[in-house]
This record gives sequence, structure tokens and C-alpha cells, in this order.
Amino acid sequence: MDRREVIKLITIATGAALVGGELIFTGCTPDRASAETLFSRKDIALLDDIAETIMPRTHTPGAKDAGVAEFMAGTVDRCYFEPDQTTFMEGLKSIEELSRSRYRKRFGQLSAEQRTELLQELDHEARQYRRPVGGTHHYFTLMKQLAIYGYFTSEIVQKQVLRHVPIPGSYDGCMPYNEGDPAWAI
Repeated sequence: MDRREVIKLITIATGAALVGGELIFTGCTPDRASAETLFSRKDIALLDDIAETIMPRTHTPGAKDAGVAEFMAGTVDRCYFEPDQTTFMEGLKSIEELSRSRYRKRFGQLSAEQRTELLQELDHEARQYRRPVGGTHHYFTLMKQLAIYGYFTSEIVQKQVLRHVPIPGSYDGCMPYNEGDPAWAI
């Protein structure tokens, strides 16, 4: 093997590692998020309504403004293990079924008061739920946690609701606080 062949092999090997061997050696493969996803547009619309009920727009942006539904769908789709994904998806179906059986309407068609009442009942149910050993949390717990996390980590909330410091300075454990001041973003 001569020097040029070694350089070629090293270039191919390191290029494959940097660019992605899958793309170089097998061609373009479809992105999982766009080709196969757990969530339909209807599911994301339902998540939008659920998240907005949990974190509604007031004098501050709501969950819809923050894009929480897309965040929730992406997190469940790409980061959750299958048992939690199944629990979450079955929970979406349960919310729609409960809404239809109780109010004869889809969740998205309910008034704000009806949505709040339904989710408060689910929240109470979730608090009473005892997770089995090795099992998953109650589906509403998963939804509520993701909605709140997605909301408070969104750019719009970080900049318009919280006091955002993009590059924080030193730690100060005793910051002055005046009633009504917004919390600090992290």
C-alpha cells in the first residue's frame, strides 16, 4: 500500500465519522421525525389545547404561543421509551373519549371552564395513582410535566416572562426580591 492509498483511506474513514457513515455508505435515509412519527396533526392540535389549558395566555404568553405541543410531541416521539410512549398516546385517546362521553364534544370544542374541570379531575386522579414497580406514571402526569417544562424552557417565556440572562455571571445566593418581580430564567 502506498502513501496515497493510506491518505485516501484515512480521509474516507475520518470523513465518514465526521459527516456520518450512514449517509456516505447507504445514501440518504429519511429522517425519523418526518417519516415516522407517533403524532398526527389532530394529536398535536389536542396537545395544543391541553397545554393551553394548563398554561393559558394571560398578560403573559400561553402554551400555544410557546409552541409547547410540538415540543411535547417531539420529546415523546424521540426521547421516551416505548412503555411511556404507549401510556402517553393512550392518555390522549382517553382524554378525547372522556370529553366525548361527558360533554358529547371533542376536547378542542369544549369551553375553557369545561376543559379546566376535566383536566383538574385528571390531575386529581393522577395524584392518587400509585405507579406499579417498573411501570409508568399516570398519563396526565407525563403530559403536565412536559407542558410545564416545555413552557418554561421556551424562548418566548424565557425572554418575555422570566428575567433572562443568556450568559450568567457569578452566583449570588441572596438576590433582592420585590413582590411581583418575575423569576429568573436559567
